[in-house]
Amino acid sequence: MTSAFFPPFWRGYRLMFPLWLGMVPFAVAYALTARSAGLSLWETQFMSLTTFAGASQFAAAGMLGAGASALGIVFTTFLLNARHLLYGLSLARQLPLSRRQRPVAAQFLTDEAYGMVIVNGPKDPAGLSFPFLLGAELSLYSIWNAATLLGSVAGAALPNPQALGVGVIFPLAFLGLLVPLLVDRISLLVALVSGLGAWGLSRVLPGGLVILLAGVGGALLGAAFLTRSQQEDAPSEGRPMKEMP
Repeated sequence: MTSAFFPPFWRGYRLMFPLWLGMVPFAVAYALTARSAGLSLWETQFMSLTTFAGASQFAAAGMLGAGASALGIVFTTFLLNARHLLYGLSLARQLPLSRRQRPVAAQFLTDEAYGMVIVNGPKDPAGLSFPFLLGAELSLYSIWNAATLLGSVAGAALPNPQALGVGVIFPLAFLGLLVPLLVDRISLLVALVSGLGAWGLSRVLPGGLVILLAGVGGALLGAAFLTRSQQEDAPSEGRPMKEMP
């Protein structure tokens, strides 16, 4: 790495340190789930090294344990990760990447890295850059794989990992990401409507499709609310001031 590359890379890498504590139990829970589904230590670790997508890894491990087909697993993981198309479109507006940088950035992109980089990247001394983004992504990649290995080794010593209640960690992790974003009435209303919509759709549709529809629907609803709010504020900004007597 050149000296011009490493400083923003390290700042991005260091940015994710506070999230490490939250990432460890999440990765350990995945490893325990995968081991209880019958995957070997190396199969569990290989999925973290190549896939690196928490929700998809949980889903794939569960489907493998249930004897699902390879096509079903691929389709489900595709739907679960379809939200990354939205992340990519958002990032592309603020951070133009070269052809070589795009597949690298896409491979290691996560919900947490996207959120932190979008908020903190513009505040970096070098601005939002590819080294800063890659540093943030690889920070989570390294702790995710280390914790996966830890969970795999621990899972081999546990007679029944599911008895520990590891299934609740996944929804709790996403709840922890959501709560800090509920900063006003619109964000609270969008989260509430999206959650209720996802619950209703889950009664009739598979999980991956529910996440995609609820995510896109929530984004469109939030955009509609923000557009309406801006239109309501616009006339008051252009309204002439009342003349003083």
